[in-house]
Formats: sequence, C-alpha cells, structure tokens
Amino acid sequence: MKFFKEVIQTMKDTTWENARETRKDTSTVVTMSILLVIFFAVIDAAVQGLISFI
Repeated sequence: MKFFKEVIQTMKDTTWENARETRKDTSTVVTMSILLVIFFAVIDAAVQGLISFI
C-alpha cells in the first residue's frame, strides 16, 4: 500500500506543461529533426561524390 500512496503523491506533486509549452517544445524538436536530416543528406552527398571521384 505504501508504494501506491507514494505513486499517488508523486502524481499530485508533478507539474505538467501547458499547451503553449508543449507546442513550443514540439516545434523545436521538429525543426531540429529537419535540420539534422538536411545536414546528414548534404554530408552523405559529399561523401558519395568524393568516393565516386576517387
């Protein structure tokens, strides 16, 4: 029973982000993911070009 009481207390003490913060964090993750995809695509193309040149 102690475990369940602690879980309930922890859930009460937890603060959750509001919708605005969630949207901001989500847009940051999506933007960084897109930038990383572009970065790795450019690096991949450069390496492939270098390998085919050799």
